[in-house]
Amino acid sequence: MQIAPAILAAAAVTLIGTGILWGNPRRVVNRAVFFCSLHVAGWLALLHVTLSVSAAEGLFWLRCSAALGAFLPLHLWSVKEMIAGESAKSERRRWAIGMVWVCCTLMLAVLPATDFFIPAHSRSDARLFGKGYYLYMVGVVALYVAVCSGTFRDSRRLTGIRRLELQVWLFGGSSAALAVVMLMAANAVFHEPALIRLQPFVVLVFFGGTIATISVHRVFDARQVALVGLQKSMLVGCVAGCAFVLDWLLSATLSEPFAFLSTTAATLWFAAWLNERIDRTFHSYPQAVAARQAAFDAARHAQGIEELESAFLGVIKGWGQSDHALVLSGPINSLRGGEIDLADDNIVPQAMRQMRWATPERLARERSTPERAAVEKFLREQNLGILVIGEGPTLTALIGVGVAASRRPFTYPQVEQLMELASIMESALERAHFALKVQHTEQLATVGLLGASLAHEIRNPLVTIKTFVQLLPTHHQDPGFREKFFRLIGDEVNRIDRLTEQLLDLASPRAYAATTTELHPVLRASLDLVAAKAKDKDIAFLTEFAAVPDRVHTDGSAAKQVMLNLCFNAIQAVEGEPGPRWVKIATRNVGDGVEMAVSDSGPGIAPEMRSRLFQPFQTTKTSGFGLGLAICSDILGNLNATISVDPAGTGIGATFRVNFPCRPPSS
Repeated sequence: MQIAPAILAAAAVTLIGTGILWGNPRRVVNRAVFFCSLHVAGWLALLHVTLSVSAAEGLFWLRCSAALGAFLPLHLWSVKEMIAGESAKSERRRWAIGMVWVCCTLMLAVLPATDFFIPAHSRSDARLFGKGYYLYMVGVVALYVAVCSGTFRDSRRLTGIRRLELQVWLFGGSSAALAVVMLMAANAVFHEPALIRLQPFVVLVFFGGTIATISVHRVFDARQVALVGLQKSMLVGCVAGCAFVLDWLLSATLSEPFAFLSTTAATLWFAAWLNERIDRTFHSYPQAVAARQAAFDAARHAQGIEELESAFLGVIKGWGQSDHALVLSGPINSLRGGEIDLADDNIVPQAMRQMRWATPERLARERSTPERAAVEKFLREQNLGILVIGEGPTLTALIGVGVAASRRPFTYPQVEQLMELASIMESALERAHFALKVQHTEQLATVGLLGASLAHEIRNPLVTIKTFVQLLPTHHQDPGFREKFFRLIGDEVNRIDRLTEQLLDLASPRAYAATTTELHPVLRASLDLVAAKAKDKDIAFLTEFAAVPDRVHTDGSAAKQVMLNLCFNAIQAVEGEPGPRWVKIATRNVGDGVEMAVSDSGPGIAPEMRSRLFQPFQTTKTSGFGLGLAICSDILGNLNATISVDPAGTGIGATFRVNFPCRPPSS
């Protein structure tokens, strides 16, 4: 059994209206749209009856459908008034305008019942239209024009979601009404009943799409709807034309199967290529592209969670053209950011996990629940125009943007843009949280290592002091014992003092400020101290400052301390070695930096020590605590410089290389 298109369209419009009413029956606009949907469905049903009955009966049902259609402009006007809400008109004036609309509608509704509309002697094979028919069409068009002009005026006066809804209502309603009237006029001129049969499809496409657009939770504006429709129409038309031309050309030279396959393949490729081109033309969002790139840049360069959040706040404020935004991150049951803390008992994160995104307009259109009410309250308290959620394996991020300066609501394409930005931000924040956890783990491991090593290093001098203290009662009369006791006590206390100083340098290094500095003068200022110590040990001290220019971006005091630590370590490594003993410091230009190399003729570094060389308490010397290289590594890391050691080689000592940057790091 074949179902008539008008009945299908009537059922579809009724279902759309019912779904909108069910979505939020408390919303006045939803109720008005529901009754308007029933009105349109009734008109479509009468249209079906008109087209399906005999010619004699069809005239009666045509009059009925025309009479019912006369009330459609009035219903569209009432929906427009519901969307616009309170206006600048006084209550008395609004009633007067409403009565004018009712009177005009009644006059048009009565007109089809007269012979002035269609003469009684009109036949099915040669149907005559009276002057009243054309007067009816002019009157209906005039009412539609009045609805459109009123909608246009109200949309210019209003702001926010009401303005967008009126614009969509103006675009969709005008398109549907204009198409229906044009089909009626064409039927009157060409006497082609097929034109009337197209009316259900026109109503379903335009009216159904319009009421869905202003009622579903996804907000669009009229420009976006028009662009999407134009884009799809262009795509279908161009692809269909391409397929027709290709099939005509290839069918003349190839067999039918090959021509069909070639046409299909070429058409699919052309459709994909054209769709991308059209999408770039009609849906080019330069602001979204710039925000996406800024988010990627912030994720690459920002260090730490607070710096990331600050950078992301700037990105989304610029994207949303708002002076207010928020970024909350953490486990789903404990989100924090700025001065906001969503604790375990807060249902906003749980509600957002189900909704994925929320705007005040979406919450106003959907059926209210306790969870949605909590989200709506949160948006209102934080003055947010949109809130989205980004979820990862271990971290959740809530990204919110304040109401835009233009007061326009965020549309669904913008929601998709912000959700993409939230995904980028969530990934970066999750990496930062992981890095922080790793850092805490390393700190705990270092605390354990420091505790054990500190206990070992302090225990040795304390045991010595304890032993002499125990011997003191029986040997205090011995002058030699007392002299040795006082000297040992001083040496051991100084040893503990040096250990605590190095631990403090390692735990709380000095704050160095990198500036543009000439490296050679800084190094020469401390060479006398190193050369004197090397001379005392009968060690040759060599220099080779070959870097030209030697201008670097670092802290002079830090470079001096690193150089002294490396040179003193080299002197201690060479001391006591047979054969020629020497320590050499050299500089050279390497890429975009200056390298300082400290080498010696000592035994080198054992392979088992290399992997942990720059960790605390790693030493093979009998004196010292193994903190010097760890301190140097920390100092250089804070100045964007690097330190490394050359691979081991037979018959050569150790060579440490420090690379100082010539320019500050790019932001």
